[in-house]
Amino acid sequence: MSSLVAQAFHALAERYANWRERQQAYAELTQLDDRSLADIGISRAEIPYVLSQPRPSRAPIWARSGRHSHAH
Repeated sequence: MSSLVAQAFHALAERYANWRERQQAYAELTQLDDRSLADIGISRAEIPYVLSQPRPSRAPIWARSGRHSHAH
């Protein structure tokens, strides 16, 4: 029984963390100007949609593709 409670708590904590992450991303994106948003490929109206999509991985894109973020 305690395992079930632990699993439920873990799921709830994970959902809360994901929600907080989306809220932070929303706050950051809405503070960008329209040109900066266009540079990353989205419009202001698309912000809620973009943030509602599941992320394929927590790793940054450069890490998943084998590239590195720093210059040599």
